[in-house]
Amino acid sequence: MNRTSNHPSTQTSIRISTPTSIPQSLRDPARQPVFWVRDVPVFGDVILAPMAGFSDLPYRSLCQEFGSAMSYTEFVSAEAIVQGGGERTRQMLAANPQEYPVVFQIFGNDETLLVEAARRIEALGPHIIDVNMGCSVRKISGKGAGAGLLRDPSKIGRIFRALTRAVSVPVTGKIRLGWDEESRNYLEVVRAMEENGASLVAVHARTKSQGYSGQADWDAIGEIVAATRLPVIGNGDVVTVADVARMKRHTGCAAVMVGRGAMGHPWIFQGRDRHQVPFLEKAPVIAEHFRRMADFYGQDMALILVRKHIARYLKGYSGIRDLHQRLVQVSSVAEFHGLLQAVAERLHPGEASVALPGDGGQAQWKPLAAQTRRA
Repeated sequence: MNRTSNHPSTQTSIRISTPTSIPQSLRDPARQPVFWVRDVPVFGDVILAPMAGFSDLPYRSLCQEFGSAMSYTEFVSAEAIVQGGGERTRQMLAANPQEYPVVFQIFGNDETLLVEAARRIEALGPHIIDVNMGCSVRKISGKGAGAGLLRDPSKIGRIFRALTRAVSVPVTGKIRLGWDEESRNYLEVVRAMEENGASLVAVHARTKSQGYSGQADWDAIGEIVAATRLPVIGNGDVVTVADVARMKRHTGCAAVMVGRGAMGHPWIFQGRDRHQVPFLEKAPVIAEHFRRMADFYGQDMALILVRKHIARYLKGYSGIRDLHQRLVQVSSVAEFHGLLQAVAERLHPGEASVALPGDGGQAQWKPLAAQTRRA
């Protein structure tokens, strides 16, 4: 994990394009993979989880630059892909050339549609295709997709057998421990995956019925690690850097996937906890995140979508409630940057300034202390 700087360059542009082979930055012969997904090397062990509405290209690319070792897309409906998809589907399958490895995650309950969708998206150049078997949302799991597939391990086996024959890239899956406490069939599910060609399993250590409540069962992840030859990614109740190390030590998993703990906190991929990052450091990253969203979605949509991220970036701060409320209702780029400046000034009085150039409103943050030193 690269820890030589506190935040990545703010000059990266978002481009919709086909992923490539291993980027030049990862081709240093001295840099060894942490693990392999069949023939795809992975060079780190902390990974941003696929999350609807959060692991889109703007935030995913930011997290990758901070050190996230794999780039999972939001989950995409197999049916939508086969039907041709609309703009939203195309956005969810967009990737940046610097992302590696890119994992397209799909969901559905129809074996034929999943296979056809995988064939079509393989042409877009992902390094890996993943099947979502962990979504607990009723409208997905109730129709037999997502975690609904866990009720039928034999069907999971058929899906993986068909997928691994249909595409050339590795096929992986993300699961939960089962439908509910009475049907914790994770070992049977993983066996069905492994026997039918899967190359990796990611495990959210809760059942479908738990949703995100209760405690994640890390012991179950350890059982899976002991029972399979597949690389296992652990997921669940990881919100601090210490949690990452504890999960690896407790379970023996190859890597750790961070979901809610990474919302508004890409620094976890640098090995830093929220309280270790001052707002003066967060502000330019928030501004860069917004710039990428505006490039990708357009400014009007970005102003709406950024609100949920702001709520996460400002988590834990006191004394800024009024500014927080205004930021999650922001309606113009100038207002957005002005409110970020106001938050910085309130949290760090006299220490920060922001310039808003006239070429599109991209913020350029410079701590006053640094300006004084240069003078």
